[in-house]
Amino acid sequence: MVTPPALLYGDKVGLVATARKISLQELQEGIDLLKSWGFIPVIGKTIGLEDNQYAGTDTQRAQDFQEMLDNPEIKAIWCARGGYGTVRIIDELDFYKFVKYPKWIVGYSDVTVLHSHIHKIGFQTIHGTMPVSVENNTAFAKASLKQSFFGEKPNITYKTSNSLNRLGTAKGPLVGGNLSMLYSMCGSSSGIDTEGKILFIEDLDEYLYHIDRMVMNLKRNGMLDHCAGLLVGGMTKMHDNRIPFGKTAQEIVMDAVKECDFPVAFDFPAGHVDDNRALIMGAEVEIDVTQKEVSLNYL
Repeated sequence: MVTPPALLYGDKVGLVATARKISLQELQEGIDLLKSWGFIPVIGKTIGLEDNQYAGTDTQRAQDFQEMLDNPEIKAIWCARGGYGTVRIIDELDFYKFVKYPKWIVGYSDVTVLHSHIHKIGFQTIHGTMPVSVENNTAFAKASLKQSFFGEKPNITYKTSNSLNRLGTAKGPLVGGNLSMLYSMCGSSSGIDTEGKILFIEDLDEYLYHIDRMVMNLKRNGMLDHCAGLLVGGMTKMHDNRIPFGKTAQEIVMDAVKECDFPVAFDFPAGHVDDNRALIMGAEVEIDVTQKEVSLNYL
């Protein structure tokens, strides 16, 4: 995996919307944060555009991202928000110049499409908070993103008492992201290979039976059989039907990997949670799951 260059003070960071529409006002917290770190925000053409729920048409969103990819002055692209829509433009993007002159691609949720696709061509990305979210993020979440921009690798340790955790230690490249997006890419050119890797998953605003359907799809595709380890982040604002599904989202995930022997950690501080720590996707990591603590360390 190729690591894009670390950013320097005075570097330009592009802000684009690859999915749901967003106004310049909604970006202001993120813009101010970039400036406080010494970066120069460059506002993409999609900011403020509207095409129903999207930030402009598929063509407009693809062109905006492509211009940021190809511009040598832009040293990182920070996706403005998630929602839905990145999968509609991924096949229109040309990564020829990116491969020659890589830069950090940053975001989470729907941006999982970009993480997975770019990993397939051999480059690391940053799974981290986005401008629309920073107002609600913890200081730890924002600090970890800053570290990642500047080329540091922010290790993560948190206390745990979750009885569903499976104890153990494992090493491997870190992959994954939003469960719904991983599910939607199964069988496509953007689908990820999880064999021997540390898989991270998270999701938001889903029905429990949807979580089960998606996890079973990953299982039937062999994506849960040969992982080195599994990290489960926020399973946030889950819904149930009038007739209860009977399991929590965490229990659904654990049930799917009950026959596997790799370590599993729940409540990992990443995803649709306020403490959304930055993760270097594609980097080699070691995880250690104990009775009282979970750690992720970069190798």
